[in-house]
Amino acid sequence: MIPAHGAPLGGARLRACPEDFRVDEVLPFEPSGTGEHCLVRVRKRGWTTEAVARLLAERTGVARGGIGLAGLKDRHAVATQWLSVHSPKPLPALAPGELADGVTVLRAVRNTRKLRRGALSGNRFTLRLRAVDAPGRAVDRRLQAIAWRGVPNYFGPQRFGRDGRNLAQARAWLLHGELVRGRTVRGLLLSAVRSELFNRVLARRVAAGTWDRLLPGDRALLDGSGSHFAVEAVDADLRRRTGQGDLHPTGPLPGTGGDGPTGEVAALEAAILAEEPDLVAALAARGVRADRRPLRLMPRRLAWRWLEPATLELSFTLASGAYATVVLGEVLDTGG
Repeated sequence: MIPAHGAPLGGARLRACPEDFRVDEVLPFEPSGTGEHCLVRVRKRGWTTEAVARLLAERTGVARGGIGLAGLKDRHAVATQWLSVHSPKPLPALAPGELADGVTVLRAVRNTRKLRRGALSGNRFTLRLRAVDAPGRAVDRRLQAIAWRGVPNYFGPQRFGRDGRNLAQARAWLLHGELVRGRTVRGLLLSAVRSELFNRVLARRVAAGTWDRLLPGDRALLDGSGSHFAVEAVDADLRRRTGQGDLHPTGPLPGTGGDGPTGEVAALEAAILAEEPDLVAALAARGVRADRRPLRLMPRRLAWRWLEPATLELSFTLASGAYATVVLGEVLDTGG
């Protein structure tokens, strides 16, 4: 990934303990208070989200398919997140309190619908970086620039699996017919392919210095929404709104259909996607729907403080699907 703000200013240690990486899901709605689904807010430490889902299924007697969740949270973190359990009957097992070692139920409330993937307005992060070996004033200046300008909205390395194995497995499956079992696994592999292609387009725009400004032919996305529109010409109003973080240029999540860019932007994306024609064709063959993703990520409510000369604490909110490690990578090398 090509950085937009320059090389990392130094190194730092992240996740010296799970408490150094805290993340809280933010729902875009308030539970209805009635319905056949029970929304459960849990705090977990040392557990994967899938393991928590299986635990809820076991304790309530509900099939795993009746458990919904909005997103996956890292095992090596302290995370609060929401899951839903489909059961018209009362669920006394989900009363607030410790459910298992490392899993605590914080709230349980009824809702009319199952929680679906991506049903988040964002995530709030509180991160503690230790052994920071960069000058404090330089770090402050870099963070100030990020608060004003944002960072490239790359997919983080987590999307590609350990040592990029998801992408390698996707190639073996899509291009060479290797058997892959499980709808969930196949979905992860398709996402890895689309994420890689998007990152290539974004890296080219970063290198050209156009990742945070609109070009004629772009598809502009309204901040905080999935709505995007065609940009025929870039006038003063569009430049102002882009500068304020209200609009963002977008890049491709390849597939079939969807509205794409025109002109030079379309030519650039087509040239990059042409580097992997077989993968692009495989996505279309499997009916993956094309979409757009913002090229820029704005960390909202970004704040930081030095707890000690070499210990930095940051907090910020990111839209669903964005990566905290991508923000950190524009400041310090944390080894991830």
